[in-house]
Amino acid sequence: MPPKPTATPTEKTQVTRQDFRLFHRLRVRWAEVDMQKIVFNGHYLMYFDTAMADYWRALALPYEQTMHALGGDLYVKKASVEYHASARYDDQLDVGLKCQRIGNSSIQFVGAIFCGDQLLITGELIYVYANPATQTSLPVPPSLRDIFLGFEAGEPVTQCQVGDWQALQPNASAVRTEVFVQEQGIAAQDEWDEADATAVHAVVCNGYGVPLGTARLLQPEPGVAQIGRMAVTRLMRGSGLGQQLMQALVQQARARGDREIRLHAQRSAQGFYARQGFVSHGEPFDEVGIAHIEMRMGLT
Repeated sequence: MPPKPTATPTEKTQVTRQDFRLFHRLRVRWAEVDMQKIVFNGHYLMYFDTAMADYWRALALPYEQTMHALGGDLYVKKASVEYHASARYDDQLDVGLKCQRIGNSSIQFVGAIFCGDQLLITGELIYVYANPATQTSLPVPPSLRDIFLGFEAGEPVTQCQVGDWQALQPNASAVRTEVFVQEQGIAAQDEWDEADATAVHAVVCNGYGVPLGTARLLQPEPGVAQIGRMAVTRLMRGSGLGQQLMQALVQQARARGDREIRLHAQRSAQGFYARQGFVSHGEPFDEVGIAHIEMRMGLT
């Protein structure tokens, strides 16, 4: 068994949580510790790799779709880990990742794993952007470079557009078809209705203009708004896009003087809407074969 790492005080002060904009949180599982009840060294690379999926989500870039559109892919050239202290069973860890440097064809990430404010692990991951057919290196596309650098500089990576059905139909339809028709199995004839023509629509797109989320705002009676058809593509859920859509439509409802917003929440999303300030009203009911509950939020 390899020797366990030791740490020196100077090593622990080299990296802090403030160095990272992106964190992935996880708990150490029993299967990841060795006979000494500490995390087996190889699992730390898995932790960094898991955090990398969150990094791409934070960029609002579905990895496979983005690489296919760009005509390239990323391959690991180097992965190194330095041990400062050990994580133990059931520790809650925060895995930080940062894009440190972009060369002609390489992208360097640095990472750190913390338990609270204690630095446990530092790491480096170097990827090479390459042709997937020949695995020969290619220049990193300027557009991808700009998205990486913009994210690390604190710039927004998405744009939320609000408008009518005529302007936003192509993007809103694409998201709703993917989520409701293809993923959830709702019949296409049940997804589209006449209300789309009079609704206010919101669509969130990433830096490449790819739609990732949508919702609509109706006014079933004077002073009452209704949000519906809220959908975020599967890989982007949990990245704040739903909240971005809600904020945009709540702002629209306030601007036209509505006093209350109602919605029919799928029971699986009830917690999300509760965190946005909505309160359950009445008993659960079935809508297009899916359990829903009405939720309301006052605007006065």
